[in-house]
Amino acid sequence: MLGGQERQLKQMYKKGASSSISSYISNSSMAPFLQYLFPFLFFLVISSSQAQNSFRPKALVIPVTKDANTLQYVTTITQRTPPVPVKLVVDLGGQFVWIDCQSGYTSSSYRPAVCRSAQCSLANALPGCSDCNNTPGPGCNNNTCNLSPQNGVTEFITGGDVSMDLLTLKSTDGFNPGVTVNVPQFIFACTRTFLLEGLASGTTGIAGFGKTRIALPSQLAAAFSFDRKFAVCLSSETASPGVIFFGDGPYSFFQGGGDVSQTFRYTRMLNNPVSTNGVALRGEPSYEYFMGVTAITISGKDLPINTSLLSIASNGVGGTKFSTVAPYGILESTIYKTFTETFISEAAAMNITRVASVAPFTACFSSNSIVSIRGRLQVPSVNLVLQSRSVVWPIYATNLLVQAAEGVSCLAFVDANSIEDVAINPLASIVLGGFQLEDNFIQFDLATSRIGFTSMLYDYTTRCSSFRS
Repeated sequence: MLGGQERQLKQMYKKGASSSISSYISNSSMAPFLQYLFPFLFFLVISSSQAQNSFRPKALVIPVTKDANTLQYVTTITQRTPPVPVKLVVDLGGQFVWIDCQSGYTSSSYRPAVCRSAQCSLANALPGCSDCNNTPGPGCNNNTCNLSPQNGVTEFITGGDVSMDLLTLKSTDGFNPGVTVNVPQFIFACTRTFLLEGLASGTTGIAGFGKTRIALPSQLAAAFSFDRKFAVCLSSETASPGVIFFGDGPYSFFQGGGDVSQTFRYTRMLNNPVSTNGVALRGEPSYEYFMGVTAITISGKDLPINTSLLSIASNGVGGTKFSTVAPYGILESTIYKTFTETFISEAAAMNITRVASVAPFTACFSSNSIVSIRGRLQVPSVNLVLQSRSVVWPIYATNLLVQAAEGVSCLAFVDANSIEDVAINPLASIVLGGFQLEDNFIQFDLATSRIGFTSMLYDYTTRCSSFRS
């Protein structure tokens, strides 16, 4: 049993092969013009859906569930005519929604984007037009434009038609789900079945939340004219879903009401000029979410690390990134060494017993030696210092230690050097994986480039699974 678990943990960090599609892709000479045209196109293409809804929501909500086998986070949306529930893996840094259209995609409201149309420009589609050599249908059309759907888990990449179909979601007042609303021409990429490899069973694609005009948050904000904000609350329980909100608060997880956003602390959202995605094209800008960390403390003492690694360099290396496709945190190798050695030393001072490592983790401890007081595990405190000493991101024990085997708790971070191909792909110095984000409530404000966050919701006697979905 343990051997299987070890293999599962190792497999989550094994890199897949990448396609040689890069020769097919080039930068468009129209890029400067399109940069100024995008806002107009966005209004023209997306806002037409507003007239389709007599009710204009201020916010939308979708569930998100942790898959027990892959530790990926899965949401369910309703798409097509007649409506079909579609399960997608959540990728915070994904550029757009892509769906397998090769395996029985049927919908009377499906439409391919016409080559050189406003939809193709809005999607920043690849140059040129494509034709279908087989029977035309979803994913195989004549005179259409293409994108490059990417699987951030396996690092596979392929081509896919820019497509449109009906999308149906639930509105919310922040306290309860409300009536359903429609986006008649939601833009996504139609692609092939093989790209699903490595994704959670039953899923048919990826929901991209990145900083692009056709990612899920931006399309929904444009369709209903609400703020370009979304808030993520990942549940640590596989049996109880968390939630993702689109639009502003209130956000309530309490029986008697109460707005969690009133407890937010804020930090700046940073841009990375180069993608850290392993399947990104050379020099492609990042659509992922970064924040600025200026120091790391353990038990109140600064780690003696090269602080220049905490900044984002011009080649895209460095900084601190959020990820929902990395199950656990990833640290640049020198930071990892100092971090683990210091934590082990501080844990020993608290009489926490170190035990044999469980791959892919190296710093592991006897769970029985960790004292719990009022439900909180007593371990060395870890904080990410942000723009000032008064603004910190605390990593509490529940986001710090994972039960990797029976009676064994391990520091839930891995060494970036243990990941294949790290030398050829720019990487963030700190990646906060899904485990570090669980039961934290995080708002990404794309309009103001600001990130709002709470401490663990446990501090407020609630959890991400407490929203009344």
